[in-house]
Amino acid sequence: MHRVFIDGAAGTTGLEIRARLEGRGEFELILLDEARRKDGAARRAALHAADIAILCLPDEAAKEAVRLAEGAATRIIDASSAHRVAPGWVYGFAELVGRDAIANARFVSNPGCYPTGFLALVAPLVRAGLIPADWPFTVHAVSGYSGGGTALIARFEAESDIAFRAYGLGLAHKHLPEMQAHAGLARPPVFSPAVIPAHRGMVVEVPLALAAIPGRPDPAALHAALAAAYAQSPVVRLAPLGPAPAELLLSKSSAPWDGLHLHVFAAPDGAQARLVAVLDNLGKGASGAAIQNLNLMCGLPETAGLVL
Repeated sequence: MHRVFIDGAAGTTGLEIRARLEGRGEFELILLDEARRKDGAARRAALHAADIAILCLPDEAAKEAVRLAEGAATRIIDASSAHRVAPGWVYGFAELVGRDAIANARFVSNPGCYPTGFLALVAPLVRAGLIPADWPFTVHAVSGYSGGGTALIARFEAESDIAFRAYGLGLAHKHLPEMQAHAGLARPPVFSPAVIPAHRGMVVEVPLALAAIPGRPDPAALHAALAAAYAQSPVVRLAPLGPAPAELLLSKSSAPWDGLHLHVFAAPDGAQARLVAVLDNLGKGASGAAIQNLNLMCGLPETAGLVL
């Protein structure tokens, strides 16, 4: 049995991870009551007692947790953005870095929700040489408000009149370093994130002017490269290349889901394409990815406990 401590179990991501682990006989959860969950000594003891700790904390608190764990053999999954491009940390996107890399890692950094969609679409195409690494990518995305933390959740749930919230307008979003690094890009993409009045769900889109890209890759080649990249994945699904649907929808009543669906939509003449990823920002974008990584680190079936 693996002893697991969720540091930050009272937050949205931590609560969903705990819900996915409760009832699973492979794990024993180390729990701190409300009075002790922010106490440094109690956290240190729990971190040292655990086989694996999952950090669901703000960045600085996650760095503190790593310091508190020093001297122990505890393996760590960090769901914050503190270590996503840090030396010595394995990026926890199994489909891109390889399952063995995560299974054998001591320190794993969970990907961000937006980067999960962007990297799933772009990284295999850059690796295949279909799109140059110095291409000026843009990415547009909308997410449910649950990814924005306690304050944003409160704003949207307090009978807010917000219909659409664009942000990251200073072009310095904290997800940009991992997007650039793990796609192997020469420069960060132009990133346009937004929040909608739905609790969960996410659509990430990368538009491509294929006729302007050197070598003019055709949509079938893009689709084939993505199909090859995810052929063995039980989590990522690629829709067939064909006529586009009339619409893609996010539902306000969506249930938790840990999958990732990818689409390649193309103009009839092949001159343009829209690459689209659909996921749950709290699933494959956060808690589901943490559970997937935990399973791999513990030598368990990759999809155990996931909702697919």
